[in-house]
Amino acid sequence: MTSTPTAPVVDFWFDPACPWAWMTSRWITEVQRQREIDVRWHVMSLSVLNEGRDLPADYRALMDDSWAAVRVLVAAQELYGADPKPLYDALGTRRHPGGRTDTRAIIAESLAEAGLPDSLLAFTDSEEYDPQLRASTAEALALVGDEVGTPVVALDGVGFFGPVITPAPKGEQALELFDGLAMITRVPGFYELKRTRTQGPQFD
Repeated sequence: MTSTPTAPVVDFWFDPACPWAWMTSRWITEVQRQREIDVRWHVMSLSVLNEGRDLPADYRALMDDSWAAVRVLVAAQELYGADPKPLYDALGTRRHPGGRTDTRAIIAESLAEAGLPDSLLAFTDSEEYDPQLRASTAEALALVGDEVGTPVVALDGVGFFGPVITPAPKGEQALELFDGLAMITRVPGFYELKRTRTQGPQFD
């Protein structure tokens, strides 16, 4: 009798404000459409990561604004046991391919789309669940260190920052990239592979 192999476990940490995390999440979603993988979605706050750092004014403004969505995501998990993926999809679609920046309206519409109560809007400015948000962020950083951003992707417990990709691969190319990541995770001493980005995110 042969044993049935278990599906690979993919842990994916994201901040909905990050366009690069959005691109990578579209790739993982495409892989999941074609292959049995167990994807577990986690909130990671770039605002937490960048606390106390000297940032350009425009990026600091983005960090100040990005608290709202991650706080609502965590509150939805804590209060309703909500899977973060549907709300993340709704938020990200409006912000990234949609090009919108009206954060409170984006959150309100996204809550409705995900079937969550609008009372969660009260948590945009609330620190009540910040300990849980910080703990989730710390879990990602424990895998990859704090000299990273989002996304953080772990395959069967081995994590990396990235992959940073544009556009999001589809079809067989998406599977090939996933298999490449799986191969890298099996090399204990592999840490980094990088080149300068020459283009921004290309949304569908």
